[in-house]
Amino acid sequence: MSKPIPATDRFFSPWCIGSPLYMPAHRRDLMEIANGEKLSALRSVIFCTEDAVAHGDVDSSLRHLGLCLQGFRPTVQRYRFIRARNPEVLARLLDLPHIEKIDGFVLPKFNADVFHAYFDQLHGTAFKIMPTLETKAVFDASAMQELRQALLQADIFKRILMLRIGGNDLMNLLGIRRLKGLTLYDTPLGHIIAQLVNVFKPDGFALSAPVFEHFDDQLTLQKELRLDLAHGLTGKTAIHPEQVPLIEAAYRVESEAVDMALKLLDVASPAVFKMHNSMCEVATHKKWAKDIIDRQICYGINKSIELTNYTELSL
Repeated sequence: MSKPIPATDRFFSPWCIGSPLYMPAHRRDLMEIANGEKLSALRSVIFCTEDAVAHGDVDSSLRHLGLCLQGFRPTVQRYRFIRARNPEVLARLLDLPHIEKIDGFVLPKFNADVFHAYFDQLHGTAFKIMPTLETKAVFDASAMQELRQALLQADIFKRILMLRIGGNDLMNLLGIRRLKGLTLYDTPLGHIIAQLVNVFKPDGFALSAPVFEHFDDQLTLQKELRLDLAHGLTGKTAIHPEQVPLIEAAYRVESEAVDMALKLLDVASPAVFKMHNSMCEVATHKKWAKDIIDRQICYGINKSIELTNYTELSL
């Protein structure tokens, strides 16, 4: 099988993906969404052939997706990914004409058991990849350390855009569901998220935040977003378009943080200095500074406090 290579070498930063929205691959308006004619505020979309598609609808979804790919227009406003149902479906997707028009793939239920089944097929392509950590192996720290080492192979690591944390699948394994008013960090997953951050972040992997599945609890969503950022997570998948602006507003940065970040990245700055009543140390704060600038480029500066009561949301 010949592996297609995307025609455009697009710039990718995990922060630029924003708050992606999953949608089933058999949506009738899929092409309009892919081309930005509908839901124009989205930075990225993920067309799903897995959980959002029933087993009996897989074949028709792939046919529909194949037809829509013909009409995908080149765009710099929107990143387009496909969540492959499994390695067998990935093989069928890679064989579709015009598959090079998408930016990459989300690999669900990703662990050592399917590592080669996925990456052997993707060898030689330039697609960006987002493996999803959502199996029982996630609860095994040693299994995650072994997976990290496999993903650090040079030809694989450079293509990993981020690792996605599948919160609902992990909660399902525990037989629980979050209650309204509670963040993920108030559940057993809080410990697991921290563990994944500690395993993967030091080696340069970005990790995304799990979805917030309630529509009518903005206050808890905002609190969870602050905790996502406190854990170093990048981006949060939305379950509805109305969540996207709220999520992405949380990624705007304070002007004081930008001031400190720019000073930390200035080669003329002293090793340690005081700024905005905080100690800034180039040797230990440079990674944070780069992250702040990336967020500022993608989302801008927070000029007002909207909807958020920082007293109630204090950590």
